[in-house]
Amino acid sequence: MRADGSLNLSLVPAMVRHLKDAGVTGLYLCGSTGEGMSLSTAERMELTEAFVDACQGELSLIAHVGHNSIAEAKQLARHAAKAGVDVVSATAPSYYKISRCETLVDTMTDIAAAAPDVPFYYYHIPSLTGSTISMTAFMEMAGGKIPNLAGLKYTAPMIHEFHALQSCCDGRFDVVWGTDEMLLSALAVGAKGAIGSTYNCKAPLDRKIIKAFDGNDLEAARELQLEAIKFIEIVLSYPFHAAMKSVLTRQGVECGPCRLPLENLTSEQENRLHAELDDARISNWLFNTPQKSQPGDAQSVALAGKQQLLAQD
Repeated sequence: MRADGSLNLSLVPAMVRHLKDAGVTGLYLCGSTGEGMSLSTAERMELTEAFVDACQGELSLIAHVGHNSIAEAKQLARHAAKAGVDVVSATAPSYYKISRCETLVDTMTDIAAAAPDVPFYYYHIPSLTGSTISMTAFMEMAGGKIPNLAGLKYTAPMIHEFHALQSCCDGRFDVVWGTDEMLLSALAVGAKGAIGSTYNCKAPLDRKIIKAFDGNDLEAARELQLEAIKFIEIVLSYPFHAAMKSVLTRQGVECGPCRLPLENLTSEQENRLHAELDDARISNWLFNTPQKSQPGDAQSVALAGKQQLLAQD
């Protein structure tokens, strides 16, 4: 975004190059990290078109179309399909909370039907939607009602439910992990893909976790996962979206400010964030330099092992 909060679509190609070079295999557009819910429907359409143009088929694209208005979600789904995305995905409406599985299935059936020729993934993130319905119950019911249902983006720290979902409906659905701090745990119970916020800036580290796990080097995988957790804990101690944008800026991808109601970092917060990353020696691998530097110095499907790694933008 520009300083005035408007979209800066000219920077989309640079973001795509950054993620492609980092080994990310696909992008989840207008997700939580990308402030999708703070964008207008028209802006979300413009952004989707910009990413389709920039990727030129080299990265898989999932368009998030979730909206409190089902009519708007359906409009976004139709547009995304026409624009050429690979997958359409949606969260549950978050203002009026859905508490019955039947209602959630009916809602997703309506949205998915707007793009019937494109695979549809439900996005389960109860911390933001307030919908805590059993996902095994949802997938079993939705599987018989949504013809283009292909999978689920699962963002909750309930590893036992995620484990059960791997074999739900005879394993016919692709269930993708969404809690970055627990990537290794998800791999241990069969995850074949992950979509997350922090892959925007630390995908090379997460690819090493996958490689170590695939090579049965669990000690190395645990050490690498701990390093990822240290980074996430530091970033989460600040306004998350603004901190992520600051890290990306230091990596060479200027993302601009956040829109209200999200907070931006003060100069003091930004300096402290980067000092913490330097002191924890995270900067050594995050920015490929052991030297301390100032934040202002720097003006998310190919396979990662057997698993896919996608950035949520």
